[in-house]
Amino acid sequence: MSAPRYDVLAIGNAIVDVMSPCKDELIEELGLVRGGMMLVDMDRAHELYDAMGPAREISGGSAANTLAGLSALGMQCAFIGQVADDQLGEVFAHDIHAVGIDFDTATRAGPPSTARCLIFVTPDGQRTMNTFLGASQFLPADALDEELIASASVLFLEGYLWDPEEPRAAMKKAIAAAKAAGRKVAFTLSDAFVIERHGDDFRALIEAGEIDILFANKVELTALTGEDDFEAGIASLAPLVPTLVVTRSEEGAVAVNGAERAEVAADPVADVVDTTGAGDLFAAGFLAGHVRGQSLRHCLAMGAVAAAEIISHYGARPEEDLKDLMKKRFG
Repeated sequence: MSAPRYDVLAIGNAIVDVMSPCKDELIEELGLVRGGMMLVDMDRAHELYDAMGPAREISGGSAANTLAGLSALGMQCAFIGQVADDQLGEVFAHDIHAVGIDFDTATRAGPPSTARCLIFVTPDGQRTMNTFLGASQFLPADALDEELIASASVLFLEGYLWDPEEPRAAMKKAIAAAKAAGRKVAFTLSDAFVIERHGDDFRALIEAGEIDILFANKVELTALTGEDDFEAGIASLAPLVPTLVVTRSEEGAVAVNGAERAEVAADPVADVVDTTGAGDLFAAGFLAGHVRGQSLRHCLAMGAVAAAEIISHYGARPEEDLKDLMKKRFG
């Protein structure tokens, strides 16, 4: 097997995040599910945007956020995702290139426009996300460069992107290319609603041995396994996947690799400002440790450091130097 060109290559939604602080009352007035993620159409996206106060716009998307964290930690990364030939598409490409990530997926002409996620952040730091998927849901399988995929140590896939038909076919093709090249496949379940729609697909991938590293939170663990008890869910899923990583918000995280189990507490944060991207950056820290051959517990601890940094400010991209934070923590 040739040496990898990239540490991690990710396929995900190419989204521009639009974030705005708001009062709890606005969530109720707009009929939103507090702390959740809803898919919206273009008309609803315009309605919600009009209801927002002053907002910040920055390139986002779950897998792209993870790559931004990995790049900040010195890893070589590439991204595959679909944007439209419009202003937001240019914003996304500029932002992702600016943090050192290779991205050259061809833009898509015509409607729909580039995806955006309208994020309302309440005073307790909870984020309520409303996503218009736009062009991101039309990533075709023929946009994939199989040699590029084979050149990455880890292929990282975003569960959100499994929902639309075209990118689902692209991700299946990518898994086959990575496996044929002897590379690892990491998969994040993304949200319980995705599991409700595609849980059978995910369980089939796991049972077929297509996923090497599975990321979930405790809600997604329950949705995938049907086990309300956390430990029962771990016991049910861990034997089926080489490495299982489950986050529990303020309760920390657990990882299981065969007979080995590791746990870490959540890193303390003086003020939780915005939980957007916490799971994405946890995955970044974990994967950075994994690619470098660190122990299971060390990988979890790196994830906890990265997640703590991201929830201390608005937005899902690091503002402090993650390398410095890791050095202070681990020496």
